[in-house]
This record gives sequence, C-alpha cells and structure tokens, in this order.
Amino acid sequence: MAPVDLERLIQIIVEELAAAKATTSMTRCGCHAVVYECCPSRIAAVVDAGATRLGLHATGGSPGEVAPMIDHTLLKPDATRAEVEALCREAAEYGFASVCVNPTWVSLCARLLRGSTTVVCSVVGFPLGATTADTKQYETRRAIFDGAREIDMVINVGALKSGDLHLVERDIQAVTAACREGGALSKVIIEAALLTDEEKVTACTLAKAAAADFVKTSTGFGPGGATPADVALMRRVVGEEMGVKAAGGVRNLEGVKAMVAAGATRIGASAGVRIVQESRGQQTAAAAKGY
Repeated sequence: MAPVDLERLIQIIVEELAAAKATTSMTRCGCHAVVYECCPSRIAAVVDAGATRLGLHATGGSPGEVAPMIDHTLLKPDATRAEVEALCREAAEYGFASVCVNPTWVSLCARLLRGSTTVVCSVVGFPLGATTADTKQYETRRAIFDGAREIDMVINVGALKSGDLHLVERDIQAVTAACREGGALSKVIIEAALLTDEEKVTACTLAKAAAADFVKTSTGFGPGGATPADVALMRRVVGEEMGVKAAGGVRNLEGVKAMVAAGATRIGASAGVRIVQESRGQQTAAAAKGY
C-alpha cells in the first residue's frame, strides 16, 4: 500500500469543511452570541427532545445514564493521596468509565479499583506535549505496566504549528503503538484552544492516521477548554469510527448534553459526581448552597 500523502489528505478535508461551512447559515443565537448550530441551549433542547447519542455511546449502564461515559479526573499537581483515594471511591460508587490521574498515582488507583468496572486512565507528555516521542512511549509503557488501561497523550503542539506533520504523526504513533501492544485505549489531546480550525483538522487527521482510538479537545491546563463547535469539527474529521473526548470546563449536566449532542462519546470532568447527581435529579451540596 502506498504511503498516505498527509498534506494532500488534510488539504482535501479542509476544503470540504470550508465548502460545507460556506453553505451553512451563520445566524447567531441571541442567548450565547455563537453560531446557532452550536448554541448550548439549542443542543441541550435537542437532547431533551429525544436525541439518543448519550445512551448509544455510553460504555455501559442503562440508556441515558451519564456516568459510564465520564472520565473522573484529578490532574492538579498538588493532589494528595487522600484525594486520589476519594476519587477512586467515588468512581467505583458511581460507575465512571475511568479515573484519569497523573502517572505517579496509577498503581495505587489500579489496586483500589481492582474488581470494579472503572479502569485507570493516565496522561502522557502532559500538559505541554513538548517531550520527545521516545519519552512519551516510555511513559505510556510504564503507565500500562502500572495498571493503566487508557492513555491520554498530548501532541507536540509546537511541531504542528511549525508544519512538521510527519514529526507529529510519529509522536502520536509512538504512543498508539505502545497502547496496542499493552491492550490500552489511546486518546490524543490536540489542545484545541491553541489551534486554528485548519490546525485542528490537521491534528485530528494525524491522530486518525496513527490509529488512535480517540481525539480529545483539551488538557484543562491550556487557555481554553472544550466547546461544542470544536467537538463538532473533530467529529466531522474523524468520522464515526473514532471516539471524541470533550474535556476542560465541562462542569454540569447542561455542558455534558451540549458536548454529547455535538459528537462527544467521552467526557473528562472533575465534577463527575455533581453531573451524575444532576442527571438523576438529585440536589448537589453545591446547588443547595446556591453556588
């Protein structure tokens, strides 16, 4: 099979998306001042009216159950052992897809979650993505050895913006290959807030070429988090065969609904407990206090 001409493939996708955008109404909603098709309120209304993506793409549980599509996340640098242990207890209780933690906590989480349906997710090249491909590959293998079953890696953003597409693809492949060897899912964080739309298309295309399982919007440490518009763009690029993870700033059920309706199949959130309680009609402690 002939090598893929990445530059030409990306250009074709960009041209197709630009043509589609040119034929789409650019009317902006009055409530959020965004393009109407991306309005969070409109998207939430669509889901409330019967959209089924949430139920269909959850990794388990009953239709509409939100917990099995959430990565219960704790990535702050000052996280303590007690906080990580609490994260795992909550994940097991609520049935989250995974706990997403820094590599140092992987072995602890794997022990605490043994026998539960929740797996351990760890991050690689996090949060800047500026380490070398071989370093990311070692991080991946070590995290899998310690018990991780999902890996969220950050692309080399600087290389992408420099136009070095083959370096970025090799960078991603170093991780996806190690994930396949170790039986782990791979998610590629593109840090969308740092990219132009064309660069987002490029990043997603490279992730797909490297056989990643998911593309992911954000680290949560960049200048911005997930938006419905970015999720929709990423979904259009990768198609239905890959997952799309929305992460960064998803703090409530309305936000989850907007991301899912836009095309997300996984949500990264530190507010997972609150979101699940909202989905079950339970009043959270924060809501009771008027926060």
